[in-house]
Amino acid sequence: MFPHHREREQPIFSARAHVFQIDPTTKRNWIPASKHAVTVSFFYDATRNVYRIISVGGTKAIINCTVTPSMTFTKTSQKFGQWADSRANTVYGLGFATEQQLHQFAEKFKEVKDAARLAREKSQDKELANTALTIAAPQFSQSPPVMCVNGPEDKLFRSQSADITLSSEKERIKKMLSEGSICEMNLEAELFTLQDSNSKLVAALHEANANVEQWKKQLTAYQEETERLRDQVADLEAHGGQGPSDLLKDELTQSLEELEALLKAKDEEIHILQSKKAEYHEMEHQRDEAIHRLREMEMRNSELERRIQNTEQNLSNSLEDRDRLDSEIQRAIEILDIKIFDLNDLRQSLVKLIDK
Repeated sequence: MFPHHREREQPIFSARAHVFQIDPTTKRNWIPASKHAVTVSFFYDATRNVYRIISVGGTKAIINCTVTPSMTFTKTSQKFGQWADSRANTVYGLGFATEQQLHQFAEKFKEVKDAARLAREKSQDKELANTALTIAAPQFSQSPPVMCVNGPEDKLFRSQSADITLSSEKERIKKMLSEGSICEMNLEAELFTLQDSNSKLVAALHEANANVEQWKKQLTAYQEETERLRDQVADLEAHGGQGPSDLLKDELTQSLEELEALLKAKDEEIHILQSKKAEYHEMEHQRDEAIHRLREMEMRNSELERRIQNTEQNLSNSLEDRDRLDSEIQRAIEILDIKIFDLNDLRQSLVKLIDK
């Protein structure tokens, strides 16, 4: 099936990139799908009016994704981008060699997504037109009898108008649900990025805390050594020439200066680690906000799904009412045919009576 599609499809854009897939277990880490950079191409199937993203590594299809209007390509860094494929239940990531290649791929992705959206809208409009023609066709084929039963005909037109209105409402709600899914996928991608950054910051913070404890111990030892050297220097100054020589005094003074410089450097490193700790708290706050927005979007999607179910139920009820009206009209037509047949027999009987 795959080679048959490739014969009908035409490539419209290609790029070289490293391909990754999200870890299905953790939903946070990336798993390399190729050892080296591979070709990632957009294909267009004119027969089915479908766009696909395909990448092949050796004899294996790494990416085989049909582009839909609900997909969104997100740039997460200067050379990396990702998008979610709900059909394959995964998230694809692409790493490019330059920022320009990432920009070109993102622009082409947007163009293909817009083209897929227009193709779907045209297909839906065509299906709606065919449905309208199918519903309207029996009215013209039964036009003479229906003209004699104006009441049921008016009910039939009202039923069809309600049917079209409900179908429009259903399409509008599905569009809203699709937009909600786009926002949800964007939030999920943002959450993945924040969680990845959060894990890195947590590891760095743990390492920094361990280093801080070690540096505090070293700092205490250096301070004790400094105090001891200062006492020795003061003792030398107090005893004059009775103690060690001036050369030993100069060496002790130099050692003291070196220890003070080292203490200053350690203080600066501790200050930098404290600033990183503040950044970590900020990232945690952003992650909590992203989780909150994701939950709100899930609640909104649930509400939209409930509205779609109600609309489908109303549409089903309307279709049942229409079928019932069709049955009543058919019975009225049969009764009318019988009456016409009886009148025709009566007319022929009267003609024979007059001829006699």
